[in-house]
Amino acid sequence: MMGNEMIEWSCTINGTDVQLTVPATERLVTILRDRLQLTGTKIACEIGRCGACMVLLNDEPVNSCLLMAYQCDHQQIVTIEGLAPSNADELHPIQQAFIDEGGFQCGYCTPGMILTTKILLDAHPDPSLEQIEKALCGNLCRCTGYGGIVRAVQQAACAKAAKTDQASVE
Repeated sequence: MMGNEMIEWSCTINGTDVQLTVPATERLVTILRDRLQLTGTKIACEIGRCGACMVLLNDEPVNSCLLMAYQCDHQQIVTIEGLAPSNADELHPIQQAFIDEGGFQCGYCTPGMILTTKILLDAHPDPSLEQIEKALCGNLCRCTGYGGIVRAVQQAACAKAAKTDQASVE
């Protein structure tokens, strides 16, 4: 595949069908930020080590700086902007937990941390400290110690458990 070959690219992003004509080798992070103005997805290392560009591709965390358009054509993508329901006036409970626990400083790594937390809690609703640390190992934060981040994940797990318990009572 030639780098300048244009393709008709189609994805569902945050629940919305999107069709664009893009170079086949344009990076997903560039499409999201420059073409769709979804700037919550950050660009930092550009080699897949920091997690700042994390998105969910078919409910799996991926570094969008490493994916070319042709690799994610006709897929389901969720960015940080799509985490909370679009009709909600509230933040997603994970986002709220990061605020409550001071799980960020500059905020650059926060979108990736939050999406990683979502995947972790979907798989392990009551994660151990070891599971939290393992899940977050692909997300680099240069500003904080990870204490606030770990507390935020734990608070989000508690909030999810409380919501599940409340739903089972009703």
